Amino acid sequence: QLQLVESGGGLVQPGGSLRLRCAAAGGTVDYYAIGWFRQAPGKEREGVSCVSASGGSTDYANSVKGRFTISRDNAKNTMYLQMSSLKPEDTAVYYCAAVLEPTPYGSSCHRSTLQYDYWGQGTQVTVSS
Repeated sequence: QLQLVESGGGLVQPGGSLRLRCAAAGGTVDYYAIGWFRQAPGKEREGVSCVSASGGSTDYANSVKGRFTISRDNAKNTMYLQMSSLKPEDTAVYYCAAVLEPTPYGSSCHRSTLQYDYWGQGTQVTVSS
C-alpha cells in the first residue's frame, strides 16, 4: 500500500515561493503517475498539476501555468511542486496523489481526482501579507 506524506507548506507573502514535497513509502513510485491537488475552504478539490510515470509529460491548470513546476525524483521516491509568484488565491490545502500505471513508461497524466487511488493528508499553504 503506497503511503504519501506532504510537507513544505506554510505562510508566505504574495509574490513569494514555496516548494512542496511529497514523500512516498510502502512502494516505489516508478509505476505511478503523480498529481498535485488543492482545496480551498468551501470549494471543490481541483487538480493543479500532474506528471506521468515516465516523467516525460506534465500538465498544469491554467491558473498556475508559468508559476508552478512539478517534478519527481524516483531515486528518492519523492515528488515536488515548486510554487512561485504566489497569490492569495493560491491559499488552500495541497495534496499529492498517485495512480498505478501498467508500466513505468507511461506518457500521460490527468488532473481529475477520480483518476487517483492514493492520497496524502495534505499541507496548508497560506498566501497573505
